[in-house]
Amino acid sequence: MDRYTPSGSDRRGRERFRIQAPLTVTLGKREIPALTRDLSNRGVYFYLAYSDRPEVGEDLDFVIELPPEVTLSEACRIRCHGRAVRTEDTSPHETGVAAEILEYSIMSDPNSRSFEKQETEN
Repeated sequence: MDRYTPSGSDRRGRERFRIQAPLTVTLGKREIPALTRDLSNRGVYFYLAYSDRPEVGEDLDFVIELPPEVTLSEACRIRCHGRAVRTEDTSPHETGVAAEILEYSIMSDPNSRSFEKQETEN
């Protein structure tokens, strides 16, 4: 996990962490696998199949699975509600998505559905 801050031309003002972790996006009744590129307390950038790309402005629900190497303890799942703010076609078959995290909840047990709800500060 690398920590880095945005450059002057970068649109984000928060410190981000380069974390490659599994992420599952829920669109309607579909669960779509994705992989994070970086993560902050207010946003995430992830890759998913081109055919599954969301529209800019679309609300998204997703779960990020942080492994023990990242949390420095046990694996952790974070349930998020957010909004797609930018998409980039990174290859003919893959799209990068920048999403703002509007709310998140830390699931107390990675194998359960219970969680503690948090809202991001503006």
